[in-house]
Parts: sequence; C-alpha cells; structure tokens
Amino acid sequence: MSDEPAKMVSVSEHPAAESLLEGLDPEQREAATRLTGPVCVLAGAGTGKTRAITHRIAYGVAAGVYNPASVLAVTFTTRAAGELRERLRLLGARGVQARTFHAAALRQLTYFLRTEFNRPAPRLVELKAPLVAQAAARLGIEVDRAAVRDLAAEIEWSKVQLWTADDYQKLAAQAGRGQPAGLDQIAVARLIRVYEQVLGEAEAMDFEDVLLAMAGLMDESPAVARQVRSQYRHFVVDEFQDVSPLQHRLLDLWLGERRELCVVGDPAQTIYSFAGASSRFLTEFQRRFPDAAVVKLVRDYRSTPQVVSLANSVLRRAGQLGVELVSQRESGPAVTFRSFADDAAEAAGVAAQISELVQAGVGADQVAILYRTNGQSEPLENALASAAIPYQVRGGERFFARREVRQALALLRAQAKVEAGEPVLAQVENALGSLGWSGDPPSERGAVRARWESLDALANLARGLVDAGVDDLQQVVESILGRADAGHAPAGAGVTLASLHSAKGLEWEAVFLVGVADGLVPISLADRPQDVAEERRLLYVGITRAKRHLQLSYAKARTVGGNANRRHSQFLNGLWPTAEQSAKKARGLAVPAKEDLTADERGLFEQLWAWRLEIARAEGRTAFTVFTDLTLLAVASRRPRDRKALAAIPGIGPVKIELYGRDLLNVVAAAAGQGDPAR
Repeated sequence: MSDEPAKMVSVSEHPAAESLLEGLDPEQREAATRLTGPVCVLAGAGTGKTRAITHRIAYGVAAGVYNPASVLAVTFTTRAAGELRERLRLLGARGVQARTFHAAALRQLTYFLRTEFNRPAPRLVELKAPLVAQAAARLGIEVDRAAVRDLAAEIEWSKVQLWTADDYQKLAAQAGRGQPAGLDQIAVARLIRVYEQVLGEAEAMDFEDVLLAMAGLMDESPAVARQVRSQYRHFVVDEFQDVSPLQHRLLDLWLGERRELCVVGDPAQTIYSFAGASSRFLTEFQRRFPDAAVVKLVRDYRSTPQVVSLANSVLRRAGQLGVELVSQRESGPAVTFRSFADDAAEAAGVAAQISELVQAGVGADQVAILYRTNGQSEPLENALASAAIPYQVRGGERFFARREVRQALALLRAQAKVEAGEPVLAQVENALGSLGWSGDPPSERGAVRARWESLDALANLARGLVDAGVDDLQQVVESILGRADAGHAPAGAGVTLASLHSAKGLEWEAVFLVGVADGLVPISLADRPQDVAEERRLLYVGITRAKRHLQLSYAKARTVGGNANRRHSQFLNGLWPTAEQSAKKARGLAVPAKEDLTADERGLFEQLWAWRLEIARAEGRTAFTVFTDLTLLAVASRRPRDRKALAAIPGIGPVKIELYGRDLLNVVAAAAGQGDPAR
C-alpha cells in the first residue's frame, strides 16, 4: 500500500460520480474527495458528519477507487450502523459493510472459529451481573444489586483498558479508580480472576471477550490476519473520540502496516471516559500520521446562532474548543436562563413552558428535557402528567430487549399464524390489550408507566405501517422484527425525558436543560480536573441538542422550604445573566428576540446580517466574531444615528466602532432612506 499522503480525487476525473458531491458544503466536499491515505475529519455538533462520510464512501465506490466489499465502516451503536447502511444503499454503495466494533469482530470470530478451528460460535453473555454475583459469592463477598452493577462496570472498564487481573491490582490506584462497591484493588483483582473462571466454566464470552479473542486470533495466526486484511482494505471509523484502547488495538490489527484509514470525531463530545473511551486516539492522530489530511466541519446546520454562540462560549472559557461552530441557520429566540425556588417549582415551570410551545405549534415529540442523573426525572414526570403532556423516558434497557416488548412480539408472531377476520390494527391492539395496554396512559409512574409506553410505542409503530398500506399482520410483524434487528426503536409521540449521556446523537426543536447547578453539572463526584472537564463537555453536548429553543434552569433548593443554597453551574460563570441584566430585561431594556422586531426592524436586521457575512468572508473570519446576532438585533431595534448611539449598544466598543462603525451606520441610514451619517 502506498505511503503517499491523502490525495483529493478530482471530480473531473470521474464525471459519473459528480452528482454524489452536489449539495455538499466546501468542507464536506473536501472530506468526500480525499479517498486515500490517512484522513482525520474533525466534525463539530450538527455539521453533517454522517452525510460527509457516507458520500465519501459512495463517491469512492462510484469513482472506482473502492471495491464496496473491501470497505468496513465502523461505529458504536446498532442504530448508527443501520443508518450508515441505509444511507449508503440510497447512494448506490451497496455491499459496503457498516457495523459496530462488536458486530464486526463477532462476525469475523465466528467465521474463523468454524473454518480454521472447527469450533462453534461462542455463546455470548449479554448481562455480566449474574456471573459477577456468582463470583462474589465464591469469594464470600456480600453484594447487593447496586454493588453487582458497579463491579460489572469495573470489570468491563478493566477489559477495555487491556488490563488483566494482575494489571488491575498494580494500576487501578494509579489510575484513580477508587473502591467500587467498597472493595479495595486487591479484592477487585481477585473478583476479576474468579469472574473469568465462572465465565470459562460456562463456556461463554462477554462482549469485551469478543474483541479480545479476535485481536488475539489475529496476533497469533498470520493466516487469519492476512485473510482479514485481504478482505478489508479501507476503513472508516465514526465517533473516533469514543474509541477504547481495546477497540483501537483491534483496529490496528485490521489495518496492519497500511494507512487507508479515515476517522471522524469531535474531542468536544468526549463524554464516555467512565466507560473506557479515550479521545487521545483522535487528538494524537496527526502525531501517528504526520502527513494525514485534516478536514474540519464547522458549519452547524442544526442550531440557531444563539444556541451555537452559547455552546462555543462554554468550551472556549476553558480552552477546550474542538472546532469553532458557525451556525448556518437564521437567527432564533435568545437562550433563556431561569432559576426556581425548588425542584417541584422548576418542573412545574418547565411543564408550563412546554405547554405554551405545544400550543404554539411545536410538536411534543420535538421537545426534550435533559438532566444529569436519571433520579431527576420523577418531579418532571409528575409535572408533565399533571399538565396532561404526553412524555417518554429515554434510556435504560434497550427497547427491543424489554420484557414486555419481547412478550408482545411473541404474541403477535403467534397471532399472525392464525386466520382472523379482523382488520390488522384491531388484531394488534387486541394482542397488546391482553398484555395490559389500552389507548389511555395509566396514572401510575415508574415501571407501570414504562411498560405502557413500550406497548404504546409498538401500537403506534403498527399504526404507521397500516397507514403506509401494509394490510397483513405477518408483514407488520416482519417489519417490526426488521427494526429490532437494525436496532431502530420507535420514536415516542411525547416529550422526551433523558439524561445528558443518553441524549448524545439526538436533536430536538426545543431543549430544556434542568438542574444546571453546581453539584449536578458538574456532578459532585467529579473531583479530578479531567472529570470536571468531561462534565463541561457533557453540558456542551446537551446545549447542542437544541435546534431553536433552549432554556437552562436550576432550583435554588431541592425541596419546598429547603435551604436555598444552590447556584448555577460554574460552567456558566459570566454567561448566566446577572441580577442587573435580569432587571433590564424586566424593564424592557434587554435585546429583543427576532420575532419581537417590527417588520421594518426585521428587514434591517436581515440587511445587517448580510453585511456582516460579507465582511466576515472578506476578512476570512467567522461571522459572529465581527458582531454577534444579539448585537445586530440591538442595532436593528435601536437604529443608532451616530457613533455615540452606537457606543451605547452592548458588544460595540471603540475598536469595533473604528473598524466597522461608518459602514454599520451607513447600513442603518440606507434602510431609513437617509444619507451617510458618518460624514
């Protein structure tokens, strides 16, 4: 394989593939046409990274540079892999493999165990908890459910770090692992050894073992390594900031000495270090490949300038900015900041605002409430239920793995084999009704509500298929099972409640970030600088989920009448409005939102916006560094006539007046039909 640096393929060389590049912005196009050599795509939130990498693969296939069967695209969730496959299919790149690390490794391991060693596929253990509990019992360690969960997570973490039990005993304290479930490092190391014995006795593997076994097989068998490398010649890895040492080791073995690797990621969205992910593989990519092509996707197509400005500011204040996002959307409402007396008041206030948004035409399924811990959902569920706002709680067990969903699908499969004179939808609803579902949600919360939500989501999914023309129960069942195989859980029809971690990769028209107070954001357990830095990135991820409406809030006290000792998150120091600013807003002196401008003011704002963009392009700068949207809104509403009036507008100081004052006043004067006010 050539050691030449990544080359950009010219469209003129492959005119038949030219249509695949239509509609890509300049940075996406650059990423799509760099088909060889190491390539690193730094893709900020909302910048269209999936579009860029799928068009890159499809263009490589159409240009004859790639054989579809020789391309392996790797990502982290079955849903993301399914989306990659579907987009590639629509782009004409059939035959490209798009899988998760675990799915790709399991497929390879199963094949080589059968062909090279005449052994059956490994039995996979999906849940470590029973085996961890068994190992603890053998050691005489008393554990409850929470302790088992924590110890299972620690075993998983040690495996993805490529640590043995002996390594753990030596390195855990050095790595600051603390004492999971109250056990010291020696005890945890003993537990890891016994867990592996229990796993071996059961002749089973956990998910980490699949990666370890495939890596070991390639390490020990040159024939296996040659066969894998002859099959796959081009690799694309999405969400590269989330790669663990174990996954990176397997990727290195897949590559061998070759350099045909394209990685895509955003260091500002590294939020899974607790699970073993490490962004250093992304941030040090150029150190490994000094001649790698680096493409930055900075155009944010998801969020308004107001949302993007806050997101950039949150990271910039700590020197953590991955890429400086530039919003491509028109201006929207200002980000709002609110404090409440207590958690119940915060929940009620958020529910009331959501009700107003829904009445204004925003779909409930386009609204999300995000929080740091799952334990924060209870008052929010109460408030939404009291306001008769439908909602769903995201996270926890995978949708198609839930017991009630498995029961329903088994029942529907059986029903499909029976001749029935009823319409398809009636058959589905009768089957779900036998499991306790009805058209109206239960008044109970918790497990009862979660069960109903699962069954109701299946009912809605079946209803959508019937509306699309599917008139046979067997076809409905097959379609749903196909979604299960692809990991595509149905979207709920209500407001989404989710933790910040589970919101990664999603987006909504309106987002309410609640509990944005020290102790929650950052979480009180974050006592090391690197942990606090990750908490900041977690807030950034939450902010960038919002397309148009964004509110951050916190409660001063946890309970009614409790100590009001909470304060807003330290990450928002200098960004959270002061009491004086809030008072100005109350007196009507704050900068108005765009929708509050008159028609003439809105027209002036659009002229100012276009003028700013022209200046930014001429100077090679991002637009908001010339003037922010808030400053332009203030200019549009106040219509300054001279430099003194201009200087009274927040965000316009002496330097900017000197650089842009005359031109800015000219735009204002021209809109009013006046001459040059600067003369």
